Amino acid sequence: MKTAEKLASFWLLTLGLMFLSISATGILQKKSTEQPVFAPINDNNPVYELPNTSNYALVDSSSAVAGIVFGIPSSVLGGWLALSLYRRNKDEKKALQQQTAERLQYIFYRMVQENHGRVTLLGFAMQSQLPPATAKDYLDNRAKEFNANFKISEEGSVSYLFDI
Repeated sequence: MKTAEKLASFWLLTLGLMFLSISATGILQKKSTEQPVFAPINDNNPVYELPNTSNYALVDSSSAVAGIVFGIPSSVLGGWLALSLYRRNKDEKKALQQQTAERLQYIFYRMVQENHGRVTLLGFAMQSQLPPATAKDYLDNRAKEFNANFKISEEGSVSYLFDI
């Protein structure tokens, strides 16, 4: 569904901008044809004749009006679709981040309670299915937040000791 909405938004914006550019071109052509251009009828008699521009002006003004009539609604609708897609995507990302944070918090509190305040990096990484670097960052932040102590084993593994 998102793909169809993205395509619709893209095409509506493209059509709208195309119609508006046709309108702008029509207006510019109308202005250029309205300026009088004097051309001599013959070289011996310097009488000048105004060209007939009424047909050009009529065609250009109708294309300008049509471009505005079709361009503005298409551009507005395409922009509205694009903006709604952007907002929905932003809200989905925010909801996913919140859901992930809640899941990690639940796993963290459960491990602290089950292990009487002792949490290891490997245990947390296995339970949360996070990469070790991300799990370490998460545990380091919780350790700072809760003033945890660290215990380093002889093998070099770090255990976080939280007071319950």
